[in-house]
Amino acid sequence: MAAVDALHEEDALGKAYDGQLMRRLLKYLWPYRRRVALAIAVLMLTSATQIVGPWLTQLVIDEAIPQRDTSLLALLAGGFMAAVVLGAILTYVQAVITTWLGQAVMYDLRTEIFAKLQRLDLRFYDKNPVGRLMTRITNDVETLNELFSSGLVTVFGDVFTLLFIVIAMLNMNWRLALVSFSVLPLVFFVAFLFRARIRNVYRDIRLRLARMNSFLHERFTGVRVIQLFNREDAEAERYAELNQDYRNAHLRSITYYALFFPIIQFFTALALALIIWYGGLRTMDGALTVGVVAAFLQYARRFFRPIQDLSEKYNLLQGAMASSERVFKLLDEEIEIVDPDHPVSLSPSTLGEVEFRDVWFSYLPAEEGEEPEWVLKGLTFKVEAGEKVAIVGHTGAGKTTIISLLTRFYEIDKGQILLDGVPIERMALDDLRGRIGLVLQDVFLFSQDVGYNIRLGSPQISDEAVRSAAERIGAAPFIDRLADGYDQALGERGSTLSVGERQLVSFARALAFDPEILVLDEATSSVDSELEEQIEAATDELLKNRTSLVIAHRLSTVHNADRILVLHHGELCEEGTHAELLEAEGLYAQLHELQFAAAVG
Repeated sequence: MAAVDALHEEDALGKAYDGQLMRRLLKYLWPYRRRVALAIAVLMLTSATQIVGPWLTQLVIDEAIPQRDTSLLALLAGGFMAAVVLGAILTYVQAVITTWLGQAVMYDLRTEIFAKLQRLDLRFYDKNPVGRLMTRITNDVETLNELFSSGLVTVFGDVFTLLFIVIAMLNMNWRLALVSFSVLPLVFFVAFLFRARIRNVYRDIRLRLARMNSFLHERFTGVRVIQLFNREDAEAERYAELNQDYRNAHLRSITYYALFFPIIQFFTALALALIIWYGGLRTMDGALTVGVVAAFLQYARRFFRPIQDLSEKYNLLQGAMASSERVFKLLDEEIEIVDPDHPVSLSPSTLGEVEFRDVWFSYLPAEEGEEPEWVLKGLTFKVEAGEKVAIVGHTGAGKTTIISLLTRFYEIDKGQILLDGVPIERMALDDLRGRIGLVLQDVFLFSQDVGYNIRLGSPQISDEAVRSAAERIGAAPFIDRLADGYDQALGERGSTLSVGERQLVSFARALAFDPEILVLDEATSSVDSELEEQIEAATDELLKNRTSLVIAHRLSTVHNADRILVLHHGELCEEGTHAELLEAEGLYAQLHELQFAAAVG
């Protein structure tokens, strides 16, 4: 459990109010400053209507009724109704404006966060679970929406209401007003205790929600493993424990609220009793009128309602500070791999020559005074334009890392990687990656139609180009058999297709973008021999004038390569054709013998 707490300790609450965070949040309101000003003006008018009713009540009791003035009575009654109707209209307008503001800010934030996440380096994703990032763009942004729509602007309404009522009460009778305010120290003391208690409970709720979300994300993603090993009941019991912790935390918060509001109501009743007692005595003495006492009773009821609202808004502010801190931490994350200031553009007609010069790379930074755990160690090789080169080696030899470095998903620690003689760090990322087509063993398809998964929404790739790529790779026959053909919607990650069909779609995708360099990373290891032959037959013709790197464990797939590079512990230990490497009787020959023996066995 300690490890789980450590994973989610960022969900702990910081300061209840942070001026720097608040100033940064307010910048998102600046584009909508006119609507903010309108909302505040409406709130001020709404608050002003709160003092009209008691004042009119005092006039009715003290003037209209004693004077038996029916016209004045009708006028005051009409004014009372007009104030109520106006207040209702203003409340509606206020709700529309503040909700619109919250939604607008939420839209801007989510758009900014998504754009940021699209550009962050893979190192960031290596250390940040997907569930945590989803919480940032959903739950945390929703909390900020509540701040803008229900707290930040509307708090002005509570403040204006309190201010107007205080002024009205003091103006009507300052002695009776002071008697009414005598319970405020007790109210503030209770609010202070409530704030301290609910703060800790709120932290527990956030922590348990984060645990539960993370648990659900992992179990839904790994549901096949759970079902395969019959772990459904055990996982259900574990979820029930997390769910119970979450429920208990909420129940504790409900308990505090259940105590707080009745206490505030008690103090409200105490204030009303003081008004009746003191006001009654003063009325008997002739120093006050019955109308003033009646007005004060209404003012007192309206006075304590904003105090309750402000206590609730404090908790909203507290949660918003925690959410904004996490959101801004994500937005402030530095993007390490960026375009150079003056990128070099290659000729559009180039075929793609790849060269690694003394490349060293480690995924993890080394401790001070220690040598990094090198994945690649001084790797040097060159792939000529149009050449088909295979890369083989034991698991962990660094084969896939070569692809990650070539596409600049990671930056190398030492050495150089060149494309047509230009260091790749001097090229724009879009230009570099647009020249490389990548087909992975673990194919990722989006839950949209087949055509979208081939073109990825690119308007530059026409329907004809999509069909041509599918036909050339051999995917057209099975696509045409689908109910809606290229418009057939696929399940999540392409679950409605077989492994081999998903692989064919990924091949068609790579070819539709017509890259100068094609990289196949274990691309045929998950398909049967019939599909493998189909893919090989399609790609052999297509790769004649295209630079290609083929990474494979199955050596049977690389016999026809122009050259084979053999990696061992991140170093190039052999290179040559299939026949040359077998004749050399080195590591490649050993791997070939082991796989041949396993196949025969």
